[in-house]
Amino acid sequence: MSKTILITGTSTGFGKLMTQTLAGEGHTVIATMRGVDGKNAAAAKELAALPNVEVVEMDVTSDESVNNAIGKVLARHGQIDVLVNNAAVTGFGLLEAYSLDQIRNMFEVNFYGVLRTYQAVLPSMRKHKKGLIINITSGASGHTLPFMVPYMASKFGVESITEGLQDELSDYGIENVSVQPGVYPTEMNNGSKTGLHANKPAIAAEYGDAAANKLNALGAGLFGKMTEFKMDPQTIADGIVALVNMKNGTRPLRYPLDAIAQGTDVEFIEARAEIKKRWVAKYS
Repeated sequence: MSKTILITGTSTGFGKLMTQTLAGEGHTVIATMRGVDGKNAAAAKELAALPNVEVVEMDVTSDESVNNAIGKVLARHGQIDVLVNNAAVTGFGLLEAYSLDQIRNMFEVNFYGVLRTYQAVLPSMRKHKKGLIINITSGASGHTLPFMVPYMASKFGVESITEGLQDELSDYGIENVSVQPGVYPTEMNNGSKTGLHANKPAIAAEYGDAAANKLNALGAGLFGKMTEFKMDPQTIADGIVALVNMKNGTRPLRYPLDAIAQGTDVEFIEARAEIKKRWVAKYS
């Protein structure tokens, strides 16, 4: 059955592939992005030429932009069946070498952007007593990594949103899923899309070569694993299709898609769920 699916951050990477794949499956896809008449005009034109795709200007860092865009979509289509929160920025560097403003900029996209879309779509979804919200987080968002602390913190925050709202929205038939990708060769990771990196070079210099070498080793390791495991971004788009097609009420809270983890991500998810169950029982 065809669904109306709104995706954020569709100009590149996972978002673009999701749009193409879901539209090819016959779903109506609302592909949102910033700068449809500016820096992303070419991407907007490419997607708008596809059957079943409607490109909409939306900046997830702006309350007004999100509310206006989603309001117009609801007026035109009646409801949004699926929301995919994909828009995000990455960043690397020492935590001390990040300015607070730079971290705030990252959270405006990765964390507050998710809250904005939730608050814009939930009234309609609650009215219809159904809906699916898929949040793209990270394979490591249940813990953290050095030199990526602000990014991981923002993604862990989205994990908290997903898990908490699963209970809050259960009476309204609204499901929440966290998709946990590993490292994939998208524009976010290959350097062609600017990230929000540590922006205090004087502080970084005080850490010396040891920290720089560790950061370089982390990057080399991640890129090496992408090559070794032949990580294909289409895996994430296909995973979204699988989630959309699942029967209501059967979708998992967390959906890891990371060949590099070799099953350890699943172990971590299951162990955390079991420990949480016992913890909740102690407070019941």
